[in-house]
Amino acid sequence: MAKRSSGPPRQPLARVRPKAAVRPRAPNAALIAARKGKAASKVVAPRKLARLPKEDAAAKRARAEQIYRKLAALYPDAHCELDFKSPYQLIVATILSAQCTDKRVNMVTPTLFARYPTVEALAAAKPEDVEEIIKSTGFFRAKTKSLIGMAGAVTDRFSGKLPDSMAELVTLPGVGRKTANVVLGNAFNVDEGVVVDTHVARLSKRLGFTREDDPIKIEIALMDLFPREQWTMLSHLLIWHGRRVCFARKPNCAGCVVSELCPSAFRV
Repeated sequence: MAKRSSGPPRQPLARVRPKAAVRPRAPNAALIAARKGKAASKVVAPRKLARLPKEDAAAKRARAEQIYRKLAALYPDAHCELDFKSPYQLIVATILSAQCTDKRVNMVTPTLFARYPTVEALAAAKPEDVEEIIKSTGFFRAKTKSLIGMAGAVTDRFSGKLPDSMAELVTLPGVGRKTANVVLGNAFNVDEGVVVDTHVARLSKRLGFTREDDPIKIEIALMDLFPREQWTMLSHLLIWHGRRVCFARKPNCAGCVVSELCPSAFRV
């Protein structure tokens, strides 16, 4: 029989009751001020969201019309900020603008267009040469593949002339609905849809035009709110306002001309 080990007798394990979950308390402005050595009376009240009355479809369209009118008055010169002189140049610049600023694209395209002035020249380009020129725009290998593929498709299937319809444009490599809308609206003056980039998507939700996150669903909502002849300009106005006032992280609600019509505007 095995001998029992010598030593102090074992103590029975105590049952530990799990602690109840503690709900985090909302920060108290007076307490925070006191800890910082400030008087509670000097604490600025937190900003509150604007309260707009509930609206039906007709009221929503009326508010959208007012917002459009105010933004159009604020930005009478709103336009596509990509530099281009032809549909070919615009589609190239738009492909390059993915995950890149228009300013950076405009720095790259003069060299690119000087080297490849026509769609046929770009179709015959060596990938490594194009990559070297557009490298600073990011994702340059994927963009090079799209550019040369697009140019080759236009050369082979459309006799070197960029098509002017949504159905044909979206068949080109690297061209989706957003790029096609940019080209149609700005190079061919065709209001086929609304360009939905990050600015348009952000402002569409903030302004209460839609609650959708998907770009296609946002575009459908905007097309339903605004008349066709405003679709191209609408995207310019929202983009310009997003870049100049309604910033992503800290919108300048105090300096916004449509804050009274915006359900997301802050009030102090």
